Parts: sequence; C-alpha cells; structure tokens
Amino acid sequence: MNPESPEERGGTPVGRRVFLGTLGLGALGVLTAPALQRGLESLAGKDPTGLSGLLPNGGGFRYYSVAASVPTKNATDYRLTIGGMVDHPRTYTLADLRALPQTRLVKDVQCVTGWRVPGTPFEGVRLSDLLDAAGVHPTARALRFTCFDGTYTESLTLAQARRPDVLVALRMQDKDIGHDHGGPVRLYVAPMYFYKSAKWLSGITVSDRVRPGYWENLGYDVDAWVGRSNGRTDEPTG
Repeated sequence: MNPESPEERGGTPVGRRVFLGTLGLGALGVLTAPALQRGLESLAGKDPTGLSGLLPNGGGFRYYSVAASVPTKNATDYRLTIGGMVDHPRTYTLADLRALPQTRLVKDVQCVTGWRVPGTPFEGVRLSDLLDAAGVHPTARALRFTCFDGTYTESLTLAQARRPDVLVALRMQDKDIGHDHGGPVRLYVAPMYFYKSAKWLSGITVSDRVRPGYWENLGYDVDAWVGRSNGRTDEPTG
C-alpha cells in the first residue's frame, strides 16, 4: 500500500499496474479488500511471479509503491503545503518542520495484509499542532493527504487527525526517514492499519467531508482501526 506497504532498503518499486495486474488480472480482480488480503497472504512460498518478495521478512520492511517511480526530495526542495478550509494556509520546508516541537512514539506497525513490526519508533510533529497553527474553520470535518509520488492519497476525519498519536513524521527507527520509507516526511497514524500512514507526504487539505483515499477506492475501509476494520481480528497496535 504506498504505504506501506512492506518495504526494505535496496528494494525495487513496483508499479500500480504490475502490482494490481499480478494480484487479480487487473482492476477486475480487485473486488474486495478481504479478497486482496487473502491473495497477498497466499503468495508466500508459492508465487511464480516473484511478487512475494514484496512481503516483509525477518521482522523488517520492504520498499513498496503504487507508482511506477517516485522522485526524491531533500531539504533543498521538499515542501509540505497545508490549505483548504483554514485561516492561515502555509508551506513548510523540511527545516521548518524540524524546528517545531517533536513527539516520539514507539508503537507496533500493523499492515492490513497481516504482517506486524513491533516497537517501531517514529518521531515528528503532531498533526494537531499543524492544524492549530493553520486555524481550521469551524465547519471543517476532514483532511485529504496527497503525496509527491503523484498517485497516492489518504484521508482522516478531523477528530482522527487531532489524536495525539498521529504525526507528520520526520524520523523512523531512530533515524531520518529515507526515501524508501516515504521520506523525507510521511504521515504516521499509529492506531490504524499502515496504509493510512501515507508515504512521501506533500499536501494536507482541510475540507468539509471525507474523500476516500487510494486503497479505500479499491475496497479498503476508510476508518482503518487495527482489529476493528477490514474484516480482520488483529490485536490493536501498542
């Protein structure tokens, strides 16, 4: 799931068409989220296409993207824009974000396809702090996230976005987030399945309604609480 999307250093990005085509003979095969999950989970050990190499092993991550290619951004050219239903639209550089108060969380990462990486540290700016600085309009209800891969999108309700365990993350596993892991800046939504934690974050738009994101338009739940959504019974992340 662009995010995640299993990933690991040195992996190779897989385009959306290749990924979806291999899983289900193109878009026609992607009928429901549970079916997609079962397809992914059944690949390990019997996948002639090599797609199972995308799945995590050894408790780590692998590189995974829904776009054919993703540009690299750094401190010179990275920008995060916040706009929509706000009083003070803002564009942040990487230096701007690093200068703000940072929060560190250590939580399990849970993918909707079944894998989990326990005790993963993330550090960054609480999304609620950025929203407060922007001055959200009283009638706003949701956020839409866009990414500089040009393809991936995500969503949260305003109440979800204001949780203290939702970060605009700059560090992961006690180091700056690298490109393969969605850096230099990604979203981190600790209590939800990892597809909500959009990689390569570049835009936050405050709006009056939820607009389903990339995977939600293919059948995944919009409200992706671990253990309470997508037909799964995983333990909540902790």
